[in-house]
Amino acid sequence: MKCIGLLFFLAQFTGWMLASNVALAKDALDLSRLQVAEGFSISVYAENVVGARSMARSPAGVLYVGTFTKKFPTAFDKVYAVIDRDNDNRADEVITVLEGLNAPNGVAFKDGDLYVAEINRVLRYPDIEKDLHNPPPPEVVTENLPDDFHHGWKFIRFSPAGQLYIPVGAPCNICDKGAEGYANLQRLNTDGSGQEVYAHGVRNSVGFDWHPVTGELWFTDNGRDMLGDEMPYDELNHAPKAGVHFGYPYCHQGDILDPEFGEGKSCSDYEPPRIKLGPHVAALGFRFYTGTQFPQKYLNRPVIAFHGSWNRLPETGHTGFKVVALLEGTEAGEQKTLVTLVEGWLQADNTHWGRPVDVEQLPDGSLLISDDKADVIYRLSYNK
Repeated sequence: MKCIGLLFFLAQFTGWMLASNVALAKDALDLSRLQVAEGFSISVYAENVVGARSMARSPAGVLYVGTFTKKFPTAFDKVYAVIDRDNDNRADEVITVLEGLNAPNGVAFKDGDLYVAEINRVLRYPDIEKDLHNPPPPEVVTENLPDDFHHGWKFIRFSPAGQLYIPVGAPCNICDKGAEGYANLQRLNTDGSGQEVYAHGVRNSVGFDWHPVTGELWFTDNGRDMLGDEMPYDELNHAPKAGVHFGYPYCHQGDILDPEFGEGKSCSDYEPPRIKLGPHVAALGFRFYTGTQFPQKYLNRPVIAFHGSWNRLPETGHTGFKVVALLEGTEAGEQKTLVTLVEGWLQADNTHWGRPVDVEQLPDGSLLISDDKADVIYRLSYNK
């Protein structure tokens, strides 16, 4: 079973890399293919941001964008600085500020310094905006991270208390590597001290945020593969305190015991997801919306990027490939209400031309959306 799963993953991953070598059609940025919720509009904020993944915006308005892995013939080893100098909601310059890094998916900004998460370490570039074309040499914050590629890409953010949070994914589809080394969320201080596990049983989180009112942590988590097209669901989890176990690899989506690792376990021993988001939607980046541009019903609600499935059968159809908002379901007793803000990257023939990854809010309340397949950043706005 393990060998079959590994071979399937390698075949899919190789195919993805080879397919990525094919140039996008000239009309790849034809936004008429995207459908947005009533009252919204979408535009291109920046093009040619190759492999655009996680985003972090500095107080000066510079948008930093990390990248993920290798895309032939272009290496996903860069971090970009995207600048809108005239504030017209369209980038004037895309600067490659860093390159030659090991899948620098994660970016965060604090006190003038840029933090970049590679697979096996976190670097800090002090006072980087002094000269974006000539960045300073990095300082190592921590190298105390595994170097496994599988689920090894890191999403990082600073908590309201100023600690840096880092996910350490499981180095497999399904395996048990122990509670401390893998499948968890960790945190540490800006000088690298105090590194500790905050949450256990987290298979692969590529997005988290703190509720703007309660200050409590929420995170997305991608469910395991090879249990069929309809399960398990990806999750939105709530972690208000340290030390909670969210089930992986023993229990999935709060109510499915793993056929291999669930023997002798009970799902009731683990924290269930607050929201089941759907099977294989690949829920990645999300933010609690805190702006005033969108209607009031969106205030303090999660906006989540569904990167999209890669291994559902053609007869079943892919899932995800959209950006959604969770209007209800985060409070106790609420029924889940997911609304689609943007879709259309997935086509009727079950192919896709784009994959949303992360969202980031602009000061005017509009949202930026990164796309690591179309190599673009969009701007989603509401027309009052």
